[in-house]
Amino acid sequence: MAKIAIIGAHGKVGSLVVPVLTARGHEVSGVVRSQDQFQDLTDAGATPVLLDVATASEDELAEAFAGHDVVVWSAGAGGKGGAEATYAVDRDAAIRSIDAARRAGAHRYVMVSFISAVHDHGVPEDSSFFAYADAKVTADDHLRASDLAWTILGPGTLTDEPSGGGITILRDDAPVPEESATSRENVARVIAEVVGRPRTAGHFLRFTDGRTVVEEAVHEAEGEDAGMRPQ
Repeated sequence: MAKIAIIGAHGKVGSLVVPVLTARGHEVSGVVRSQDQFQDLTDAGATPVLLDVATASEDELAEAFAGHDVVVWSAGAGGKGGAEATYAVDRDAAIRSIDAARRAGAHRYVMVSFISAVHDHGVPEDSSFFAYADAKVTADDHLRASDLAWTILGPGTLTDEPSGGGITILRDDAPVPEESATSRENVARVIAEVVGRPRTAGHFLRFTDGRTVVEEAVHEAEGEDAGMRPQ
């Protein structure tokens, strides 16, 4: 069992993964920016940590991560505040959290990114989505260059639909399918699964909703060569 710090623990994905992890016996710290969110985390079996990652320094983040084995990034600006806020959170804060995790002695880092987080993502610069794509690719690259045991998750278009019980992991440089819907519940299940599978380190797991049971899909991905997916 691991001690896990989740950044964005009260978000749409974070709030789903916290009870899954605590039910598996992990010790979870939920990093949130409002005390109003403390009770929900406590009810889910986690320890709340008050910290706004958008403004927190690397020192403050390292202090919050001290004693943890794993850091999970499940935060984001969510399109609020325009490009400036997107870069501040999805790029700059994410990079600080990676450096802080190293300083704090966490050996494992799981990043929730998106399915097209590659350099040739194809999002035009005049698109409102460009800042997010650019920020995520930059943060992901920083994580890859670190000495952390990293896993980057690339879900498709997020939905609030029930998981349906399965996913499809895209192989190699497979194009993003026209239908790439991915339940947030499935993202939470994948996070919980890779946390306990050290052989997923070094992998960029791109996935959508599908028919393969999450545990089986992740197990199959473990056997692939690390770094096989496009960067």
